[in-house]
Amino acid sequence: MSATPLRLVFAGTPAFAADHLQGLIDAGHQVVGVFSQPDRPSGRGKKILPTPVKTVALAQGIPVFQPASLDDSACSELTALAPDLLIVVAYGLLLSPRVLALPALGCINVHASLLPRWRGAAPIERAILAGDAETGVTIMQMDAGLDTGDMLLKLTTPIGPLDNAASLTDRLIALGIQGLNTVLANPEEYQAHVVPQLADLATYAAKLDKSESEINWSVSAVNTHNQIQAFNPRSPAWCPFEGDRLRILEAVPASARSTGSAGEIIAVTPDSLSVACGEGALSISMIQLPGKKPMTIRDVLNGRPDLFREGQLLSS
Repeated sequence: MSATPLRLVFAGTPAFAADHLQGLIDAGHQVVGVFSQPDRPSGRGKKILPTPVKTVALAQGIPVFQPASLDDSACSELTALAPDLLIVVAYGLLLSPRVLALPALGCINVHASLLPRWRGAAPIERAILAGDAETGVTIMQMDAGLDTGDMLLKLTTPIGPLDNAASLTDRLIALGIQGLNTVLANPEEYQAHVVPQLADLATYAAKLDKSESEINWSVSAVNTHNQIQAFNPRSPAWCPFEGDRLRILEAVPASARSTGSAGEIIAVTPDSLSVACGEGALSISMIQLPGKKPMTIRDVLNGRPDLFREGQLLSS
């Protein structure tokens, strides 16, 4: 860190951002204020709960501000905090040009992709869905565009066949904290050597829609595997089963060539179901039956050995 501690203001909302805020605090940075989205109803009971970022800030005695938007109307609060830098992580609200210009060193953002690939709301899930071999985090100097600012630092991590959105998120949080603390040790040096993004290489990570979680067995086993991994655990992939929905939580492409119709169970073993896809087959090892907890195929078959059979279709 620099000899004179930087005055940091942090803007973020979900758990991903809260972990970064905690990382800054643990590293000894001076966080003088926090902005988070307004508290909203959550869960089945629709109880209004504080955002994860607000919870961390209050536990540390850091002032919290929750304007409906971080635009010119919030400038007086931000100006009073006199920040050297505004750190933005998954805030979820756009910053006005005036806000971007207020801190002495501007605003920097932690984005969970290797920009300019996967700008937008769901970069982690989109990287898995696309079958990317790697992803990472980008520390970026913010401008008025959507994840279009100059890049200060990139850190990468491979995407393995068993990675899902949760496991990948955990690694990206660790990388984000590492990258943020690295840049904050000498922000002026990184800002002097920024790398502009190449707009021609940009892709957009649109917010996930629940309709995308329904499995279409006519696509390849590789694509279906990517879908299952990307939607677990937020909104698990599913297929029709006995008039309800069967959630598929863990699966890998099978080595055997498929000879069945798309969605047909072609093999049942003590530990897995093999299901034919449009190309190849998928070996399923963990599911969630309607109204039940997640279970391995072995546990399901121990209790209901006749539930699945060869030739059965997992489709409407």
